[in-house]
Amino acid sequence: MLERKNSFGKEEKAILVGVVQKTQTEEQVNEYLDELAFLAETAGAITVKRFTQKLLHPDSKTFIGKGKLEEIKNYIALKDIRVAIFDDELSGSQISNIEKILDVKTIDRSDLILDIFASRAKTAQAKLQVELAQYQYLLPRLRGMWKHLERLGGGIGTRGPGETEIETDRRIVKDKISLLRKRLTEIDKQAFTQRKDRGEFIRVALVGYTNVGKSTLMTLLSKSEVFAENKLFATLDTTTRKVVFDTTPFLLSDTVGFIRKLPHHLVESFKSTLDEVREADLLMHVVDISHPQYEEQIGVVNKTLQELNAFEKPILLVFNKIDQYEEKVFDPWLDDLVKKEMMDELRQRWEHETNGNCIFISATEKRNIDELRKIILTKIKELYQARYPYKTEYIF
Repeated sequence: MLERKNSFGKEEKAILVGVVQKTQTEEQVNEYLDELAFLAETAGAITVKRFTQKLLHPDSKTFIGKGKLEEIKNYIALKDIRVAIFDDELSGSQISNIEKILDVKTIDRSDLILDIFASRAKTAQAKLQVELAQYQYLLPRLRGMWKHLERLGGGIGTRGPGETEIETDRRIVKDKISLLRKRLTEIDKQAFTQRKDRGEFIRVALVGYTNVGKSTLMTLLSKSEVFAENKLFATLDTTTRKVVFDTTPFLLSDTVGFIRKLPHHLVESFKSTLDEVREADLLMHVVDISHPQYEEQIGVVNKTLQELNAFEKPILLVFNKIDQYEEKVFDPWLDDLVKKEMMDELRQRWEHETNGNCIFISATEKRNIDELRKIILTKIKELYQARYPYKTEYIF
């Protein structure tokens, strides 16, 4: 397997490029670019400027119009810009054409996400999954990305395939994909055996958009340290802990966060990691209630769960970061009664939409955590009772 190195000697200056298409608003695209900037920061870049253009359809050769490209080129000439990051997926020929005009490294959102995954992958399974996704991304772009693969100097978008050896032959890449799949199948068999060895425990999986506080909540509930930081995709590998509430044991797993426009081949590659989601008895969907687009994020997660055939499982919606929500929404002059009425209205709305399967918490301030534990315990006991009606050691 190709060796991956963090290739940043210093942070790269980057520009972001987004297109407002006919089904989108400028506000939506700006929100997408906010997330792209966060992704770039996670990868080690500094976003210097954003460029947007309204288009009915992206240009087949350069994605954006020639006039906008010329504007970007003039800006790059004045600044020490090393990379242009497009929010939408580009073809190999589009990348090649844009690089010829701008004379800087050009990557798209998928390439950026893959780069972050490559830098975060620690276990053999995660590294193989990322490498497989990278080759699947590369395969349809071989013809157009010849020069793209020859880029020297490292930096964002250069970790992984192409970093140590240029493989332009389609057959070689297909053979590599086949080999990686076989290796992952072997690891999957071992992981399946390990999951079977966990016995009869009820399984609970934390799912949610990336950076909503799943790992912080995992630490609280399991009383064991789990890696968490304010960056996208802080968790790649699934972490599972045995937890006991009162005298009732269960397994709690923290999974990789989802994100909008997640490359399909990345979802495919990580399906084995997400087996914890498919095999869970209960899903805890953690939501950052303070995020302005939290409802859209809920939709992204639900869509991904549907792709994994896991959407029909029992789901508890956990609205996290209510402390940050209150800071953003409540004006200082509001009295406590009005604040309470506003929160009650929000709760009632979501209790209606989820049939009561929701709770509002703050993991960092440990607000409503005891109530959350009680809800989890009740649901787990119900699941044990349904699965093992004649056993009482888990239920009482």
